[in-house]
Amino acid sequence: MLLFGQRDSYLRMIRDTLSVRLVARGDTIQIEGAPDAVEMAERTFTQLRQQLRQTKQLTPEDVRTTLEVVRHSSERVSPQNLAVLDSGRYLRPRTDGQSRYVQAMMDNDITICVGPAGTGKTFLAVGMAVTMMRQGQIKRLVLVRPAVEAGERLGFLPGDLAAKVNPYLRPLFDALNDMMEPEQVRRYLESDIIEIAPLAYMRGRTLNQAVIILDEGQNTTVPQMKMFLTRMGHGSKIIVTGDTTQVDLPPTIRSGLIDAIGRLRNIDRLAIVHLDESDIVRHPLVQRIVRAYEEEPGRKK
Repeated sequence: MLLFGQRDSYLRMIRDTLSVRLVARGDTIQIEGAPDAVEMAERTFTQLRQQLRQTKQLTPEDVRTTLEVVRHSSERVSPQNLAVLDSGRYLRPRTDGQSRYVQAMMDNDITICVGPAGTGKTFLAVGMAVTMMRQGQIKRLVLVRPAVEAGERLGFLPGDLAAKVNPYLRPLFDALNDMMEPEQVRRYLESDIIEIAPLAYMRGRTLNQAVIILDEGQNTTVPQMKMFLTRMGHGSKIIVTGDTTQVDLPPTIRSGLIDAIGRLRNIDRLAIVHLDESDIVRHPLVQRIVRAYEEEPGRKK
C-alpha cells in the first residue's frame, strides 16, 4: 500500500517519530499511545491520504515534511513567521494544510499551491512576502495575474497601467491592505517597492531579491507559465496559486498550471502543495458549496 511505504517504511518512520504503536490491518490502521501522540498520528495520516489523492504517490520527504509540520505546528504559526495584520493580530496558518504551505514557502524557491476558494492560498502568499520584506530578506514584491477576461490586451481600459490591471489584482490588494496601512501600500506602489504587472508584461525581465506572486495561475497557458517561472533572479522566491477546477481558458488550450504540476514535481527547491475543502477558512457555507460543486451533476442526495 502506497500509504505504508515500501516494506512499511513510512509506518516505521511515523511510529518512531511520534512514539506510537501502529497496527495495520488491510486498509485500516490502529493507533495506540499517549493521547497527544495519537492525535498527531491521525493528523499525519489525514494529510498523507490527502496528498495521495492529489498526486498518486508519496516520497520519504513527503512523510518527513508532514511529520515536521504536525509535530511543530505551534512553531509554524509563531508570530515571527508571518505578517501582523492592521488589527494587531498575527496572520497564522489555521490548518495542517496551510502549515505545510507556509513551510513550503519558507523552504523552497518556487512554491505552487493548488486548492479551492477560501483555503488562504493568496492571503498566505502575500503574508509571507510582507514578512520577508519587513525582515529585509527581499527588496520588492511583484504581483502578477493573467488578465484572461481582457485577453491580455488592456489598452481599451481607462487609466494608467495600475488602473487597467487593478480589477484583476483586487484580491492581492485586499490582502495587502489587511496587512499594511493603505497609505504605506500607496507609497510602496509609487516607489516600485510593490509592483503590479499583467502577465504579458513580464516577458524579458529578470527579478532579483523579490517575491513574485502569480495569482489565478490556472488561467495561464503553458508558454506563459514557462515564461513566468523563468523570470526569477538571485535571492528571489516565486509563489504560484490557483484552482485547477476554475480554468477560464478556451477548452482547446491546456492550463499552464495543470501542466506545471505534472512537469515540475521532481525538481529540487520547488514545492507543489495541494489544499482541499478541509483547509477552507472562510464562512462555513463555503466548504459546503465547494463540496456540492465537486459532486457529480444530478446526483441524488
